[in-house]
Amino acid sequence: MRWLLFLSRLAFICGVCFLLSLGFAMLQRENTEVVSSTIIIIGYAMGMIVVPVTVLCYIFVIFSRKKLRQIVPVWLSVANFLFLLVLLYYIFYLNAANHPQG
Repeated sequence: MRWLLFLSRLAFICGVCFLLSLGFAMLQRENTEVVSSTIIIIGYAMGMIVVPVTVLCYIFVIFSRKKLRQIVPVWLSVANFLFLLVLLYYIFYLNAANHPQG
């Protein structure tokens, strides 16, 4: 189950990059730096895939009656779940506000 620990760490990094890319988007200034574009790509592209897959793996581990906290630290699994909530909020509410119906 070391793969789940690796996936959790990767999802944490993607979640942090997603929050940073949201910060870049809220500032609305043009950054042509290589670092900011890398953070945005990791945050949006990888974060939208890796974080939900990681939480789904957590659910499968819990349903298989194994203890998740023996595999992944509690703070890491809670942080990834919170990143998933932020991603869902971004997808459903913030993007829906930018595209009015009608």
